[in-house]
Amino acid sequence: MVNENKTITLALNLALNYLSYQARTIQEMQKYLKNKGFSEDIVKEIIENLLDKNYLNDKEFAKLFVETKIKIKPKSKFALKYELRQKGINPSDIEDLLTPYDDQALALKAVKPKIKIWKTLDTDKFKKKMMNFLQYRGFSYDICLTTLNLFLESNLSKKEDYEN
Repeated sequence: MVNENKTITLALNLALNYLSYQARTIQEMQKYLKNKGFSEDIVKEIIENLLDKNYLNDKEFAKLFVETKIKIKPKSKFALKYELRQKGINPSDIEDLLTPYDDQALALKAVKPKIKIWKTLDTDKFKKKMMNFLQYRGFSYDICLTTLNLFLESNLSKKEDYEN
């Protein structure tokens, strides 16, 4: 009994330390504790304890994850869905969370900081850079093409302004 309490205390301390760096999902915590060699029963007990104290909350984690990704490194809804599924978030929660977002707006937000860097490139290189960048971020070909055309059209109109 004393040995089991020590094991539970050790597992809880490791779990809290793991959470101290960043928020985690239930699946991430389970995997972490199992990799540390704890039994199913102890892992289950620790997870329940963390859930009771609201240290683990998959919905809150997913919400913060999406907000942070969109703010720092925008990706397509498809890419965000994939990452959240990998972290063990419930698919219906993912759908609810991503409903308000629009891939076209996310694509524009993703390329905006890059435009300053790419503006000196010739048109062909610019097209290639933008298409590759957006596709790497998980956007569909249609969204990539629409975004590219928006920037090309706005760039052409600026050049015409200078010529007149």
